[in-house]
Amino acid sequence: MTEDGATGRKPLSDNVRGALLMMGSMAAFGINDALVKLASVELGLFQIILLRGIGASLLILVLAWRLGAFRVLPAHRDRGVLALRMVGEVGGTLCFLTALFHMPIANATAILQALPLAVTLAAALFLGEPVGWRRYLAIAVGFTGVMIIVRPGAEGFNLHTLYALGSVGFVVVRDLATRCLSRDVPSMLAASLTAIVIMISGAVGVAVTGEWVPVESSAGWLLAASAVFIFVGYLLSVMTMRAGDIGFIAPFRYSNLIWALLLGVFVFAEIPDPHMLIGAAIVVGTGLYSFHRERVRARRLALASAPRQ
Repeated sequence: MTEDGATGRKPLSDNVRGALLMMGSMAAFGINDALVKLASVELGLFQIILLRGIGASLLILVLAWRLGAFRVLPAHRDRGVLALRMVGEVGGTLCFLTALFHMPIANATAILQALPLAVTLAAALFLGEPVGWRRYLAIAVGFTGVMIIVRPGAEGFNLHTLYALGSVGFVVVRDLATRCLSRDVPSMLAASLTAIVIMISGAVGVAVTGEWVPVESSAGWLLAASAVFIFVGYLLSVMTMRAGDIGFIAPFRYSNLIWALLLGVFVFAEIPDPHMLIGAAIVVGTGLYSFHRERVRARRLALASAPRQ
């Protein structure tokens, strides 16, 4: 009898399946970014956030309901943490999309790849999580890579670059708040509430700025497809967290940068310059090393806590 019944092929291990899901999630988010950037030619920031948010929120709410996310009422403490998480998500979305609309997609995405390093540093500073000297060194080198990408003082450094850096700061707030949530709070409940708040922020922005133009069919289809891809990204990311060892799977999030490079070249004719490629390589390399050190630390803690015979 074969190992999977009919085909004779070995079934995928949990780690391999998790890695494929992570890469699929990153591809979906990358394509979503490209679709939104294309729609920005015709529509403004807040109109895009509102219209995409309507479709994405409906899809995410259906998924959350199917997973039973609304059966849990967050405790009083968690409500404040959820509010902080929403502030981080909304701020990160506004800053990243503003940057994305005005700079190459690969550059904006490359700056965002510093997020794991920034979260590690912030968790050490504000949550007291232990970080060894090797990871502190990796963080310093990684941020040097970010500086190579943004090139302060150079012609390429402008307000939109600051928006990209600001998006990293806001998403760090979101991720730290997520770490502080009780385990009783379903991840899809947090995602659903965040999607709704982002949609509302788009509506508020439209009301305040008055930016609204008739939606042509081309822009409408772009936003509809964007909503589907961001939903697929969320769905695959949830499935990722349920498959394999997160320490093995997490580095595959950097596949997002590959998609951004390919989309930038073939969709927007944006050829990355050497500074961007060198900086991105440094950021990704130090991020991978940081993930490696975290796995080593987790393995040592597991061995230390194992019962001795």
